[in-house]
Amino acid sequence: MTRVVLVTGVSGDLGGQVARRLAADPGVRVVGVDVVPPRGDLGRVTFVRADIRNPVIAKVIAGEDVDTVAHLSVRPPGDRGAGRPGGSSKEHNVIGSMQLLAACQKAPGLERLVVRSSAAGYGASSRDPAMFTEDLGPKRLPRAGYAKDVLEVEGYVRGFSRRRPDVAVTMLRTAEVVGPGVSSTFTDYLRLPVVPTLLGYDARLQLLHERDLLDVLHHATLDGVHGTFNVAGDGVLMLSQVLRRLGRTPLPVPAGALGPLATATRRPLLRRVQRELTGYLTFGRGLDTTRMRELLGFVPAYTTEQALDDFAGSARPGPWGPVAALRRTSPGPAAPAGAVASGADRG
Repeated sequence: MTRVVLVTGVSGDLGGQVARRLAADPGVRVVGVDVVPPRGDLGRVTFVRADIRNPVIAKVIAGEDVDTVAHLSVRPPGDRGAGRPGGSSKEHNVIGSMQLLAACQKAPGLERLVVRSSAAGYGASSRDPAMFTEDLGPKRLPRAGYAKDVLEVEGYVRGFSRRRPDVAVTMLRTAEVVGPGVSSTFTDYLRLPVVPTLLGYDARLQLLHERDLLDVLHHATLDGVHGTFNVAGDGVLMLSQVLRRLGRTPLPVPAGALGPLATATRRPLLRRVQRELTGYLTFGRGLDTTRMRELLGFVPAYTTEQALDDFAGSARPGPWGPVAALRRTSPGPAAPAGAVASGADRG
């Protein structure tokens, strides 16, 4: 029997790659949806131009006899393919997920739902455990940004799971993804020739290689089990170690200085970093992946260290002007540690 998989966000890099890989399986027919046409050839994937924020997505699911949905279009601002015409990232992340889940609820033939979530929902604070397990939540709820989107989407997914206990729901909370083909706020930050860091802090970073992200989504879509799973490579590196391995020059700045630094250097990227990554780059985050290995049955091919090493070959910095000029723009004395903790968390 042929499995029919609907993949959202197929015009983005991740969605397109997952859809093509699934379609290569002779026992799978893939229907890809997005609001804009894909830039490249999707191969055997059937593309349907549709907006998941519109109830018409229910007609696509019913008309194509979809039995599996892989929801991959929840993405942070700055990720390649995250931008969509006619609405904000929050609209596509939250409202789109609501409408998609409503359509899934009405689909009697649906058997499996896979949602790519993010460890961003755990937040990042000084009170965090050494390693987050899947039953833990953020110590401080995010007020805005991608982390808040993640928590809202996960809440809707849990509600759907209660209403449709007959559907196997696999939710993947992924660590920060790196690799030669990844373009996100985080990887753009690491590609800076001079990298602003939070004075007095050295965040713990756990990473996931882009190939492992593709592998786990493929595995979860075809052979996954019901549940929520942390997904990350083994091991943790400190931010200072990451920058040394990448050959970057760190620029320690006090809390709250990224905004003025972005203005002085005309780097919009730093404003995105301040808005989405401040907490993460202050305290970092560790993920317990025991359930991923023992229940989901997935083992990443790359450790955190190996994922970073593979990314390093593509992490060529762009021009940003003389280091001396940057140092002249950085503010003076450090703010109290509490001021850093009150900054916007990446989650």
